[in-house]
Amino acid sequence: MTIDAHHHFLDPTRNAYPWIDERRRAIDRTFDADDLAPLLAANEIDGTILVQTVHDPRETREMLAVATQRPWIAGVVGWIDLTRVDVAEQLDAVAGLPGGDRLVGIRHLVQDEADPGWLRRRDVLRGLRAVGDRGLAFDLLLQPRQLPAAIDAVRSLPTVDFVLDHLAKPPIREGWGAAEMQGWTAGLRALADSQNVACKLSGLVTEADWAHWHVDDLRPFVEHALDCFGTERMVFGSDWPVSVLAASYERVVEAAERLTAHCSSDERQAIFHENAVRLYSLTAYRQHAD
Repeated sequence: MTIDAHHHFLDPTRNAYPWIDERRRAIDRTFDADDLAPLLAANEIDGTILVQTVHDPRETREMLAVATQRPWIAGVVGWIDLTRVDVAEQLDAVAGLPGGDRLVGIRHLVQDEADPGWLRRRDVLRGLRAVGDRGLAFDLLLQPRQLPAAIDAVRSLPTVDFVLDHLAKPPIREGWGAAEMQGWTAGLRALADSQNVACKLSGLVTEADWAHWHVDDLRPFVEHALDCFGTERMVFGSDWPVSVLAASYERVVEAAERLTAHCSSDERQAIFHENAVRLYSLTAYRQHAD
């Protein structure tokens, strides 16, 4: 069985996406469950985790509502304002919405914060602690420059489960010999030293050369991540539809399979299924699968 632990839905008629710039104009259209369902069937994907894209509680409500209609959406990673003093009440309110049983995590677009130390802020740490207190994971969407603050945050909150999206966006286009590489490799290893952090094998094709990337371009980055986190703390995610800027859904799945082909059968099952179920406590998905 396979879970796609990271995808999105987009609808420019309902939400504004500041991160869709001129270079990403090809995805400035609606991508919804009807678009994804045949791709899942064609690639034998059994369940998914739907992840937020904007800092707007309306999107979280919409995602949870869609999840009630699509049994294959195993979990939703939504958004709340971590900096508000009533963060605990916000979380409880979201959990009480239709589809609230599918809420398995929270994410903030930390990569877009101007302050590289945003994750060290006292109000943010308070919000993260409330997320963990409710048994939810927190998805870390970072640039390499924000790894030091993330390392401090996860160390200070050992009871909160964190999942690093897209391996913190390593400089794949620049290549393994890039000047930025040392900070990323050291930062990833330091982050992985905290056992409450896992990572997603996701979002890498769009960090490579969109038109000319090859699996071997991704391999050293994935090997480093496997060396840091091991197969027991890595999950597969497509990052669809952002990924279509560089590859079809099928090609993304194929790349992940080739990059983990040297792992044992049990290790691959962990990366493509078991770890997601465990890390996100996919209770609703387990009930559906049974």
